[in-house]
Amino acid sequence: MKTRSELREKIMTILYQIDICKSQKIEYNVENIIRENLDIDNEFVRDIVYGVITYEQELINLANKYLKDWDINSMDKIGAAILKMAIYELEYTDTPHIVVINEAVELAKKYSSLEVKKMINAVLDRLIKE
Repeated sequence: MKTRSELREKIMTILYQIDICKSQKIEYNVENIIRENLDIDNEFVRDIVYGVITYEQELINLANKYLKDWDINSMDKIGAAILKMAIYELEYTDTPHIVVINEAVELAKKYSSLEVKKMINAVLDRLIKE
């Protein structure tokens, strides 16, 4: 069984792949992308992936509200996937805020730039303070 941290990394990858398919206008099937990235079916992964897809525009709007002089579409696709996933978790799950922020920052540190890591941290911090 994978840890939640490892599962969030899988979710980030799935969301990134979906975003690439959409931007390249490539047909895709969410279930196939999930299956390609997971050894076994996982409810946590499924809930977050489908949640982000369902509420994507709201998540983008929230991100843009708190991004200073930036837009989520200007971020790299990995950073955007991390941010959308984290905002979804903050808004629609009972995961403790500190866990969501820490996990998002750690993923950004590993897969994105320092600038994007700082933006993600700032957006999530502003979101929970409001």
